[in-house]
Amino acid sequence: MKRIRKERDRVLRRVARTAGLTGTAATLACLAVPGTLSGWLLTFALLVAVAVGLLVHLANEQGSLLLSAGVVAGSIAEIVLIGAGPGSDPVAMVAISATAGVTAASTAIPLVVRPRGGLIVAALAAAVLLTLWVLAALGGLAAAPLLAGIAGWASSAALGRWLDRAIERTGERIAEVGRAHEAERLASELEAQQRQDARVLHDTVLATLSLLAHSGVGVGPGALRQQAGDDARLLRLLRLGAPLDPGVDALFSPDTGADELGTTFESVRQRFSRMGLDVNWHGAGQLALPRDTLDALLGALGECLENVRRHAGVNEADVTVTDDEHTVRAMVSDAGAGFTPEAVDPARLGFAESVVGRLQAVGGRARVFSSPGAGTTVMLEVPKP
Repeated sequence: MKRIRKERDRVLRRVARTAGLTGTAATLACLAVPGTLSGWLLTFALLVAVAVGLLVHLANEQGSLLLSAGVVAGSIAEIVLIGAGPGSDPVAMVAISATAGVTAASTAIPLVVRPRGGLIVAALAAAVLLTLWVLAALGGLAAAPLLAGIAGWASSAALGRWLDRAIERTGERIAEVGRAHEAERLASELEAQQRQDARVLHDTVLATLSLLAHSGVGVGPGALRQQAGDDARLLRLLRLGAPLDPGVDALFSPDTGADELGTTFESVRQRFSRMGLDVNWHGAGQLALPRDTLDALLGALGECLENVRRHAGVNEADVTVTDDEHTVRAMVSDAGAGFTPEAVDPARLGFAESVVGRLQAVGGRARVFSSPGAGTTVMLEVPKP
C-alpha cells in the first residue's frame, strides 16, 4: 500500500501541476489582450503570473506545503493587481477567475488527501475567496470571479478526493490479485512437491514393499535389509521436510560414487544390482546438468529399470546415454517379454507419473517402443541448460 500511496501522490501532483499551469497560461493570455492592464500594473501582473507558474511547478515537483501556500499567496497578489485596473473589463474578470478558480484552486488537488488536508484547503480557499469578496465589496470587480473561485476550489477538492478513492480501490484490487496469485503459486508448489514425494515413494518404498510381498524372489536377505534401510532414510527425510538433493548443478556419470540415495547413476545401478538386475552402461564422459533435471532423469531411469525387473522376465538391461548440443538422451533397453503400449491401462500412474510426469516437469519427454516377445526400449530425453 505504501507504493500505491506514492503513486497516488505522484498522480495528484501531476494533475495539479497541469491544472495550475493551465490557469496561469489563461491568465497570461488575458493580460496579453490590449487594454486589460497597462503601465506598471501590467508589468507587475506579468511578473507575478510568471512567478506563480514557477511556484506551481516547484510545489508539485516537491510536494511542499510551503510552496503550495506560496502559489495561493502569489495568486492573491495577482488578483489584487488585476482588480486594481478597469474593474468592469470582461477580459480582466476572466483573468481573475482563472487565477482564483484554476491556478490557486489547483493546490487543493494534492493537499486534500493529506492529514488534516481538509482544514488546510479550507484555510487557503478562504484566503482567496475573502480577497475576491473584499474586492467585490469595494466595487473593483463583479460577482462572477467569486462564483468561479468557489466552484474551482470545490471542484478541485472533489477531484482530489475522487482520485484518492479510485487509486485506493485500484490498489486493493491489485493486492487482491497478488494474494490470489501467491495462493495459486503456493498451491501449485505444494501439489508439485506432493507429486514429487509420491513419485519417490512409488519408486523406492512401494517397490520394496512389493518385493517383500512376493517373498523377495531373486533377492537375498542382505540386499533386502540394505534396501529397506535406504528407504527408511528416505522416509525420514520426507517426514522432516528436508530437501532430498540440495544443490544447483550436478554431474551425471556412471563412475561417480555417492553416499546419498538417488544422487547418481551409480546408486541406481547398485540398487538394481542388489535386486538381481544387472545394468550395462553404455556411454562415456560426464554430463553437467542442473540438479532438478538430473533428479528427473535419474528418477525416470530408475522407474524404467524397475519395470524391467518386474515385468520383462529378464535379469539384464542396457542403458545408453548420448547427448548433443541441446539434449541428453538415455535409452533403456531389455530383451524381455515386451508389451503393447496402447493396451496399458491409463489409470496406472507408475509410468505416467514417475517417468513421463518427471520429465515433463523439466521440459523433457519419454517415448516407448515395444511389442510382445520383442523386448522394450524407452527413450528418455531432457534438455541441456
